[in-house]
Amino acid sequence: MTKGKVLIIGGTGFLGYYAVRELLKRDYAVSILALPPLPAEGLFAPEVEIVLADLNKLADAEVEKHLSGHDAVIFAAGADDRATPPAPAYPFFHKYNVEATRRLATLAKQAGVKRMVVLGSYFAYFDRAWPEMKLKEHHPYIRSRVEQEEILFEIAGAEMDAMVLELPYIFGSMPGRKPIWTPLLHYLAATPVLFYTHGGTNCVAVEHIGEAIAGAVEFGKGGERYVIGDENLTWKDLLGKLSELQGKRKSVVTLPNWMATLAGAGLKLTLRLQGKESGLDPIQLIRLQTAMTFFDPELARTVLHFGSGGLEAALQKTIEAAG
Repeated sequence: MTKGKVLIIGGTGFLGYYAVRELLKRDYAVSILALPPLPAEGLFAPEVEIVLADLNKLADAEVEKHLSGHDAVIFAAGADDRATPPAPAYPFFHKYNVEATRRLATLAKQAGVKRMVVLGSYFAYFDRAWPEMKLKEHHPYIRSRVEQEEILFEIAGAEMDAMVLELPYIFGSMPGRKPIWTPLLHYLAATPVLFYTHGGTNCVAVEHIGEAIAGAVEFGKGGERYVIGDENLTWKDLLGKLSELQGKRKSVVTLPNWMATLAGAGLKLTLRLQGKESGLDPIQLIRLQTAMTFFDPELARTVLHFGSGGLEAALQKTIEAAG
C-alpha cells in the first residue's frame, strides 16, 4: 500500500530527482511530467511513471488528465535567475513562474488535487525581511517569485493546501547533469588568487531539499512559506572550502563594493548591447550579494523534519560532477 500519489512537474531536474528518491523511500507512488530527454538512462525505479512533454505546450485537458488521481503535485520547474532573456526580462519570468503556477494551481484544484508544493527562492524571503532594499522592484526574477507565491495562495484558497519552499544555494550531484556551479568551479581551479565580494549565503546539501519536499507533502500547512537551508557561510569561507576540496585552499581577496558595482555596470551594459536583460539587475544585485543573506532554518526543519549536515560531502560531489 502506498501513502498516496504525487506528481512532480520537472521531476528529471536536480531537485525533482531528489524529491522522487525521497518520496519513494516513504512509500509514495510517484509520477513525473518533465521536458525531454531523460538526462540519463535508468534514472528512476521502474515503478515511476514518466511523461516527457512540455507543460506549457500541453492543452489544459491534457494537463488535468495528468493531474487526475494524484493527492499532491510538486512544481519543480520554471525559470531561475541564471536566465538572461531578451529585454525586458519580466514578461519571460512572469510567463514561466507566475503564469505557469497560476495555470497549474487552477488545473490541480479542478482535478481534485489536495496539496501543492512550489519550489521557490529565498530571495522572496529577503524581499519580506528587508523591505528597504525593494528587491522585487529592482529585480524581475525576484518580482516573479514574490508574485508566484501570491497567485498560488490566491488560487488554492481553502480547497487546496498550497505551500512554498524558499530555497538557498544547493550543492550535490545527479546522473546526467552538470552542476550549475561548474563555471564557478572552473574559475576557482584556474585562478591562483580568488577575487570575490563581501557577504555570504546559506548552503544546503541537495538530499535535505528532497527531504524537505517530501516533508511538505506529509506535514506542510497550506498557506505557509518555508525557508529551507542549513549552514550560513561567508563567500570567503565557501570559496575557501571549495578550493581546498579541489586540492589547495586559496587566498580569497574581498573586492571593495565600488569595484563590484563597476563590474555589475559593465555586465548590464554588455547585456543591453545584446538586447538582453538579467533577472537580477547586475548593479542593484551588489547590495544583495554583499549582504549576509543568512537565516535560521530551524523553524522549517521543526515542521518538515528535514535533516542537516553533509555539506562538505555535497561540495565534493559537486566538484567531481563538474569535471
